[in-house]
Amino acid sequence: MKKGIDISYCQGSPDFAKVRGAVDFVIMQIGYGWYAGQIDKTFARNYSECKKHGIPCGGYWFSYATTADEARQEAKRCLAAIKGKQFEYPIYFDVEGKSLVGKTGVSAMCRAFCEELEKAGYFAGIYMSRSPAQTMLTAEVAKRYALWLAEYGGRLNWSGEVGMWQYTDGGAVAGISTAVDCNYCYVDYPAKIKSAGLNGFTAPEALKTLDSEGFKRGDKGVGVYAYKQLIKAACKKKGISVTLADDGGFGGGTENAVSSLLAELGYKPNGIAGEKLAKQLAKIISG
Repeated sequence: MKKGIDISYCQGSPDFAKVRGAVDFVIMQIGYGWYAGQIDKTFARNYSECKKHGIPCGGYWFSYATTADEARQEAKRCLAAIKGKQFEYPIYFDVEGKSLVGKTGVSAMCRAFCEELEKAGYFAGIYMSRSPAQTMLTAEVAKRYALWLAEYGGRLNWSGEVGMWQYTDGGAVAGISTAVDCNYCYVDYPAKIKSAGLNGFTAPEALKTLDSEGFKRGDKGVGVYAYKQLIKAACKKKGISVTLADDGGFGGGTENAVSSLLAELGYKPNGIAGEKLAKQLAKIISG
């Protein structure tokens, strides 16, 4: 579980050097409404300072929408504001005070906003207070998108899955002179977002498998014994410390050694000692 805050122009100009040591992440207001120019006046600084001080961050867009079409327009304004930036946490659709719109309308708005962000390569979520979330979101929408719910009083009365809980609006954090909203996050969003190549990040290339067949853990015999001598010699050449029994058994130590060599060569460390790896090891030894 990580602890973080959400901020807007209401927090003025935080001292992010101090904020960095006090929280794990920051969610910042990006803007509001569907007209051009409705950007939080502190957004640019808040984003820049988070990046400068290495604070993982996300954002939210405060909605004025009352229809799905208006929510799509807000999504487009939000996308224009965050273009070229990277966020380790989701971009949330902040839905408040929409009881007159009704459950069908609110859910349609949330889906419209989140769909636009997802099409553009962002990890989208929904921010609401817990009580209206129970009455204004369909089960399908509540399950489909990352939920960030607000409820004060020491307990989140929500039976479904939730990614973040805003547990107070009266928190005190070093570097911020005003009261601030505080949150618990239960999901490793940075890992999910980066691995999927979302929110401005490029997904890492998947490692290729060198051998899908060959000796593996549990195998025994003369062939395994000979291969282990090859492994020992290659590991010695590469400076990889291993301890392998001088027998014909392929145990955990051999598997770890094989995986280490595969990783060193840039392949998926699947622990399989096949023909292609043997050729690579022979080159290492003779090189």
